Amino acid sequence: MRKQLILPALVLPMLTGGCLAKTAWDVATLPVKATGQAVDWATTSQDESDRNYGRKVRKQEAEEGRRRREEERRARREAERDD
Repeated sequence: MRKQLILPALVLPMLTGGCLAKTAWDVATLPVKATGQAVDWATTSQDESDRNYGRKVRKQEAEEGRRRREEERRARREAERDD
């Protein structure tokens, strides 16, 4: 009877390939990983902040360029009308 219990106990870990231990490890570390991911989503890294600032500045510069060109067009039209 003892041999019948020892043999499967020795062979079972080799057949499962450690997937039971890996699953137990994954379940145990899941809350830590989930918390880390939530913190990543909630915070902005310096790279993201720099990228967003650059995007904002480029957008403002483009808008200023459009306004400046429109003012130049208006000034030319006014000058042509006055002549």
